[in-house]
Amino acid sequence: MPRIAPLEPPYPEPVRQGFDAIMRGAPPLLLFRTLATSERAWRKFRAGSLLDPGPLSLRERELVIDRTTALARCEYEWGVHVQIFARAAGLSPQEVDATATVGSDALSWTPAERALLQAVEALHERATLSDAEFGALRAHYDEAAILEVLLLCGFYRTVAYVANGLDLSLEPDAARFPAREA
Repeated sequence: MPRIAPLEPPYPEPVRQGFDAIMRGAPPLLLFRTLATSERAWRKFRAGSLLDPGPLSLRERELVIDRTTALARCEYEWGVHVQIFARAAGLSPQEVDATATVGSDALSWTPAERALLQAVEALHERATLSDAEFGALRAHYDEAAILEVLLLCGFYRTVAYVANGLDLSLEPDAARFPAREA
């Protein structure tokens, strides 16, 4: 039994239009259908405006989102992003697994990707960046990209709170976290 019952079709026209704008013809995700039960929550979520491309490449964006949601143990959102975006972002299966396991310690990352992942890890652990961590980002990214990283981490941490707090069922076709070593 869901903690908050999601909307079921037929959807009110403004909600349907919002779903269509984000999902581009695919059925709306359970997260979206649940948030849309509250007009205010749905409007505020969409007002975050981080559901569109920004100054980061798709690969960089997905590394930030995947690592943020993995650290927050949000299999729901991690799995949705991996399923929809990992291939287009050029993430190998090993790199996808690394976002949920070893993170910045994986050997495959470029120096810029390692700086991104280390920033995500620092923000998750301490909610701040040291001068060295900020400097590592600055060495590879401009101010707009750095602000995007900070905003993505905060936005997807919020998404993790919502999905985990509602104990959302995993989307049927979404990826699952890799098995942890015993």
